[in-house]
Amino acid sequence: MNTPVAYRQTSAMAIISLVAGLLGWSLLPVIGSVVAIVTGHLARAEIRRRPEALEGDGLAIAGLVLGYLMVAMAIIGLLFVFLFFGGLLAFIAAAS
Repeated sequence: MNTPVAYRQTSAMAIISLVAGLLGWSLLPVIGSVVAIVTGHLARAEIRRRPEALEGDGLAIAGLVLGYLMVAMAIIGLLFVFLFFGGLLAFIAAAS
């Protein structure tokens, strides 16, 4: 006979993580990245707890990757700015 097919629902947290990760690269760099990281971890935990009912692990991972990459690039950018301007100020002070 026909057996009913169990449909899995996509985790809302995984969708939020992906959308926030994309926003972290466009409109809300800091807030979007932090939200993407937090909701990505929450989504993966939620999906692991109920794998028969939820899917969307790939969406959560994509949100996590986008969030962590943006945070890493922001830290590297800040280091570059501090090292560049710190070195420039040291050069100006030494030349005086």
